[in-house]
Amino acid sequence: MRAWPLAVLVAALVGCGGSSSGPPGAAGAPGAAGASGSSGAGGVGGGGAVGACQPEADGGETMVFDGGACPVAIEQHPDEGAQHQLTCLPPLTYCTRPPSSGNHYPIWADFKTYTTPVPWGHLVHALEHGAVVIVYNCPDGCPDEIAAAQALIDAFPADPLCASPPGHRLILAPDPTLDVRWAASAWTWTIRAPCFDPVAFGAFMNAHYGRGREDLCGELSQPFCDVSP
Repeated sequence: MRAWPLAVLVAALVGCGGSSSGPPGAAGAPGAAGASGSSGAGGVGGGGAVGACQPEADGGETMVFDGGACPVAIEQHPDEGAQHQLTCLPPLTYCTRPPSSGNHYPIWADFKTYTTPVPWGHLVHALEHGAVVIVYNCPDGCPDEIAAAQALIDAFPADPLCASPPGHRLILAPDPTLDVRWAASAWTWTIRAPCFDPVAFGAFMNAHYGRGREDLCGELSQPFCDVSP
């Protein structure tokens, strides 16, 4: 694991090349910014791959960027698949925390800010459509950080694929299963940090937005699965 200055994070993410298209102002597809294998054993993350998680790939590396009091870790993970689970049970499990790909529910989460946790089976479906999901676990509250995250989302360029407000495929939600204070997922990518750094999370959003298996934007406004114990 290597530590890099935060300025390198922005250059690495924004400079990623690729052929996928994104919204106005978005950067290219994910590239060399920290490829590595899966980050843990099956069952973490609260929600879908079937079977054992893959071991960390030989030569893989988590990129840790030194942001002073808020170092961030960015990691690329193996694709865990994308099958639909047609019922809410058994609960889905994922190999990364937060989840970054895998089987999911047919109903995807609407692209908006939530004040209560959303089952990851719905959030992963949103990732498949190219969303970036930002989550936090602040047991004692973190209103200033949440406000900073919301401001970053509100300033994101409009997505021409999204016909209705808020106009982009971004989700913000609390996640009590998260083992760090702040994190975000895109399809097969995660960023994790002990605090919210707008520069780091903004670079991650620009680099990985719209890079799912399907390039879709639509709202379902359907009920979520009840996966409470």
